[in-house]
Amino acid sequence: MNVVILAAGMGKRMRSRLPKVLQPIAGRPMLDHVLAATEGLSESPRVVVVGHGADAVKEHLAGAEGVTFALQEPQLGTGHALRQALPALNPADPKTIVCLGDVPLLSRVTLDRINAEAASSDLVLLTVNLDNPTGYGRILRDSTGNVCAIVEEKDATPEQKLVREVNTGIMCLPTAKLEKWLSSLTAGNAQGEYYLTDVIGLAAGEGCRITTVQPDHVWEVEGVNSKVQLAALERVWQRAQAQRLLEAGVTLIDPARIDIRGSLECGRDVEIDVNCVFEGKVKLADGVKIGANCVIRDAEIAEDTVLLPFCHIEGAKVGKGGRIGPYSRLRPGADLAGDNHIGNFVEVKKSQVGLGTKINHLTYIGDAEIGAGTNIGAGTITCNYDGVNKFRTKIGNDCFIGSGTQFVAPVEVEDGATIGAGSTISRRAPAGKLTLARVRQTTIEGWTRPVKLKK
Repeated sequence: MNVVILAAGMGKRMRSRLPKVLQPIAGRPMLDHVLAATEGLSESPRVVVVGHGADAVKEHLAGAEGVTFALQEPQLGTGHALRQALPALNPADPKTIVCLGDVPLLSRVTLDRINAEAASSDLVLLTVNLDNPTGYGRILRDSTGNVCAIVEEKDATPEQKLVREVNTGIMCLPTAKLEKWLSSLTAGNAQGEYYLTDVIGLAAGEGCRITTVQPDHVWEVEGVNSKVQLAALERVWQRAQAQRLLEAGVTLIDPARIDIRGSLECGRDVEIDVNCVFEGKVKLADGVKIGANCVIRDAEIAEDTVLLPFCHIEGAKVGKGGRIGPYSRLRPGADLAGDNHIGNFVEVKKSQVGLGTKINHLTYIGDAEIGAGTNIGAGTITCNYDGVNKFRTKIGNDCFIGSGTQFVAPVEVEDGATIGAGSTISRRAPAGKLTLARVRQTTIEGWTRPVKLKK
């Protein structure tokens, strides 16, 4: 099956320099959602028809596998857009499915339904029934109930406007017929464009079997032409994701205040407080509790971990039974073994933290390896960067690091070592010993504080 995605529209009502199909919903450009839904549907490259903002769209998809482009310039309607894609289609694929780059939430389930129906039909239309069909093309049927045409809103008669079944713009057509049908289109309509929907009348006139399928949810086929519509569809999508989580047993303190901008997998007895954002691929194991206003991206949180409010977790792994936050930041490469306490205003980056180790206050740990059962005092810093290169700090098991310590990497603290508060450690601290590195305290007699000179 050929797959064509129409993505050439200007999106004037977006009032944005960004092409319409690159406007984000649920954390990804609309076009990316369509590409994800159609991935694997065809062995041939999917054809993205570009026009307005073509260079930006191509740049965004640079390196994407299984994608090729067709240019529509100027933009003269959907029929004209599909015609530009013809040279890129595989004629050996008997069917061609047309999707829309500004209809981002179409599901793979619906696409598979279209594909299955196409096995016994010449042409398949995806339609929906709307209480208020204003603005949509109407599906016209003959006296026997067969689809015979689609009429656009601007060209419809008052009687035709009463029809509630509407065209979504998504359809599956016979590849071999496209050249003939698209060449027969005319622009004699209210918008002066070549409508792809006019193909339906041509197909019906040839006696083709035209069938329809419908999606499980109307929002799957809602198009986006403005920031108002984009925001409304974002809320629809987020509410659908919240519903999925609730049905799976997740406790959401307020289902209206959660944002999932990727995939979120939850175990049993997970609880999520308000205003949390999940991006990329996130996995929450059994018994995880997420406090309010946390942002979590591409992370794995193990069983019975508690994230207190206002934590930022990205590219990190948190082991079982951890207590993180409030106001903790775990950056990419942070790997916590379990039973860890990471407290307020603590940042951990590209570091392994052993079982039971605690880092509770006002600390930066970067490019480090910390053993089990170690306590890191408040205000500790690993000085890992010399302005050009990064160096590692190694701290062993059962160490006690006093507050205000600075480790000038590369440096090693051996098992059981104690570091006195306020130390700057630049050499090995031996196992089981107390190491101090302080300037002797001195009081300067006769010194007076400067005062501001009078002018």
